This record gives sequence, C-alpha cells and structure tokens, in this order.
Amino acid sequence: MTKADRLRIAYLCDITPLNRNLYSGGNARLYDALQKHVGDVSILSNSWHSAEPVRRLMHALPEAINIRARWRTHLALARLISRGVQRELAQGRYDVLFCAYSIQSMFRVEPPYPILKVFTSDATQTTYRNSEIGSFHKSAIRASRLLDPMIQGAEKHVLRNTDLQLWPSTWLKSAADKLYGLGDTTSKHVPWGANLATPAPRITPTPIARNAPLRLILIGRNWWAKGGPVAFETMKALRARNIDARLTVIGCQPPDFHLNEFVTVHRQLDKGVPDQLALFEKTLDRAHFMVMPSYESYGFAFCEASAYGVPSLCLRVGGVPIRDGINGHALPVTATVEDFARRIEFYLDNPDAYWAISQSTRQEFETSLNWDAWGKRTATLIHEARAARGLPSADAA
Repeated sequence: MTKADRLRIAYLCDITPLNRNLYSGGNARLYDALQKHVGDVSILSNSWHSAEPVRRLMHALPEAINIRARWRTHLALARLISRGVQRELAQGRYDVLFCAYSIQSMFRVEPPYPILKVFTSDATQTTYRNSEIGSFHKSAIRASRLLDPMIQGAEKHVLRNTDLQLWPSTWLKSAADKLYGLGDTTSKHVPWGANLATPAPRITPTPIARNAPLRLILIGRNWWAKGGPVAFETMKALRARNIDARLTVIGCQPPDFHLNEFVTVHRQLDKGVPDQLALFEKTLDRAHFMVMPSYESYGFAFCEASAYGVPSLCLRVGGVPIRDGINGHALPVTATVEDFARRIEFYLDNPDAYWAISQSTRQEFETSLNWDAWGKRTATLIHEARAARGLPSADAA
C-alpha cells in the first residue's frame, strides 16, 4: 500500500481498541489490521458526551446488569450521544467511519461531510437472540424483551445507512441480509483471524495412535457455554476404550465433578505475559484436537487452533469458523459424546488422514483465518466502495 492509498479512519466503538483483552481481543486486532492495511486510524472517544454521567453509572453496576443495560441505554440516549460523535468527526477530516461491535454507537450519527461508513461485528443483538445461540443463552430479564422491536428497528436503521457491512461468518451474513434487507453489494463475508502471532507450520506429521497419549484442548471463559461437559465426557469415553486421552482446559475452571487426574486446567493465561503466552502456544502445538461444542457467534480459539494445524470438533451452530473436513468437523446439534469420540477414533486408526486434515487446517488459517487476510480484503472493499460512491480522499476534499 502506497502512502497515497492510505485513508484516514475514524474508529468508533464503545470500548477502546487499545484494551487488548476485551471483546476477546478482536477489537484490538481489527484496529491493528486497519492501521497496517488500510490507513491511519484515529480512535474516537467512547464518551457519551453530554450523557457521560449516565455511562459512568452504567459501568458502576454489576457486570451482568451492565453488559445488557449499557447498550440499551445508549440507544435510548442516542440523540444526545450522537451529537458528540458528530462534533468529533467535524474536528478532523476522515475518509472512513469504521464502527466495530457496538452498533448502538452508530445510531443517529450523521457525519458532517461525505464519508464511507463501515460496520463489523460477529453478531447483532437481534440475530443473536433469534438464533440457537440466543436460545441457549437465555436472558434472565424477561422485561427486556419489550425493547426488542426498538432494538431491531435501530439495528436496521444503522445497517441500511452504512456503506459496508463486514461479517466474519456466512451464518451472520445470511441472517443479517434476511433480517435487515441487505444485499451482496454492501454485505460482505470477511473472516476474522487468530489472536496470536503466526506460528511456524508443522513440518512433520504429529504422531497419533491408539497406544500413544491423545491430547484434547478446550479454550474459553465459560465451561458450560464452550461445551466443556461434552469435552470431558468425550475424554472419558475414549479412556474407557483404553485410549490415553487427556484434556487441557484454558481460560475457565470446570466444576469438581468434571475434574480428574487426566484434566489439566490453566484458569487464565494472559497472552501479554511472555511465560503464559509460551505455555498457551506449547499447549496448542502439542494438541491433537480442539473439542469445543460451543454455542457462540464466532470463536477466535478455532482460528488459533487452525494456526497450529489442530483440527476442531464443534457443533454446527452460529458462525464458528470451521469448514467440515477442512479444518475440523462441525457436528449436528444433536451430536452425542459417542459421535465426538467416533470422529477422533477414525483419525487414531488413520494417521495419514489426520496428517492431511492437519495440513488443510493450517492452510485454512493461512488463506482465511488471519488478520492480514482480513486487512487486505477490507482495504480492497473500502477502496471499491469509496470509488463507487465517488468519494474523494480527505486530503483532496
């Protein structure tokens, strides 16, 4: 990318992308990829401006309430908040207004000059609520359902008034297109990447056999939502067949009845701490399978497993970035522990097939599930969209 190609980007989110831990690290990776491949990124304030005291009150609430109430309150106060965003935009001169995750941050924002508006997220509140994921993670506050029509209307208003919608999964693109009346002209599937540095590819086949240790892994903050019980029972089923299956859990604490001497738990590994990052990478490098039948809208851990050539076994739910037979297997939601165990047994008895899927898993990472691929594709789409709208660069305006 030449200097002339670099655009001026205003980055809008309810949480700064400089915090590399929140939004599972995705917010920071989006920011980095834009800076590297698209242009110079300026982070707009996440203040609510004249309504800032309300935002601070929201953050003082218990997390379970704050998460749900904050964005609903933001929508309700959008007329006040959007004026502050517009003032910030007027202080600079940008080519692109890029909003990540927090669709409410774009509601009622009317930029003071022509600008390309782009939005990305792994879900919207309505697509999430209407999906199998939403059914699994039911809201504890039934009264909040009364706000659903307002929320869906706000989402539709925002998305129909953006120039590009970048969805990391085909599941979300399909759902959003149908729900909000979007089309292929603006609605694009651009996979997200792994939240780690690219490891060297595996050069020699990873040994796998019935008479050797079998290493399974699960990564996530919620044991239940990530399908931990199924992973644990799959390990037990394999051990009952005299297979030395072992499970390593990173990011959460299983209950005592899902623990035994064959389960290793790293309740939290901070990738920003060199020793902890090294342990995280070593665990992935040694793993044979990620077994994670989770209910989630994407899942960076699947990208990370793919980076290490580790096939994932999951459920065909939401937007998990697993292509069946390419970088793992996405089983039906009706799949049982036996179904997961049989998939693994097939590869134990066919090590050449395991090496083949390990290689294709890594290739899927190199082709699609990395942030350079996202950044390059996004840059192309943004430049094409600006040209289609006849927008001049900020420097030329």
